[in-house]
Amino acid sequence: MSPRILSIALLLLSVCLCVQSFAGNGRLVRRRFPCCTEVSSADIGSKVIGDVYRKQSSSSHCPEAIIFFTHGGSVCVDPEAEWAKNLTANMTKA
Repeated sequence: MSPRILSIALLLLSVCLCVQSFAGNGRLVRRRFPCCTEVSSADIGSKVIGDVYRKQSSSSHCPEAIIFFTHGGSVCVDPEAEWAKNLTANMTKA
């Protein structure tokens, strides 16, 4: 086998291995942020900073949530909480 053919074969094998390592269990994970695993219904409206929030859709590991930002970090809130609905009505979705 010529060195050129061997080099091409090794390159193709490397590409296949890289694709498999990124694919994981047959699917690509495309998440910019880690998801919330729990949500709170406690009213933290007075602690929210800024006028931007994120909405997390539910998936196999992540419940549906509204994510507010506070000085203490991100807080995951139940999107059905009445105070959260009122607060997001006047905010911008990120």
